[in-house]
Amino acid sequence: MADAGLRPGTENVPAIVGFGVAARLARERLPQATRHLRELRDQLHALLIEAIPGLILNGHPDQRLPNTLHVSFPGTSGRGLLDQASQIVAASLGSACHSEHDAVSGVLAAIGVDSVRAAGAVWLSVGTMTTLDEVNRAANGLIETWRTVASL
Repeated sequence: MADAGLRPGTENVPAIVGFGVAARLARERLPQATRHLRELRDQLHALLIEAIPGLILNGHPDQRLPNTLHVSFPGTSGRGLLDQASQIVAASLGSACHSEHDAVSGVLAAIGVDSVRAAGAVWLSVGTMTTLDEVNRAANGLIETWRTVASL
């Protein structure tokens, strides 16, 4: 069959057109969204680093995703910190497929992170709908929780 087994109307034309429009809008909005995400991420990092001595950025300071902040909190486990802060902030210990394991992630091991630093690692991210007020509340919540749970 020359038509590869497709009948007229098989293709979801409205969805195909909608996907094209969504792709165009995403391309147009990407530069502004990237700036917004980077500003929020950097504000979160600045607040945390100012208040938590020994907080360490995991990864490159510039060559990273604009919405993601991966840091290690000293004197505590990331799991313990997030368990205590679960009513304040939604965050993770790493990728979803490894979030239930306490072993050092392959990525952290590859960049030479030791097990103590890796234990305090937390993955924070912001989105295009995230506000500066939300970032400030999340940072303050994490700082207060860290002060409560850290064994320094």
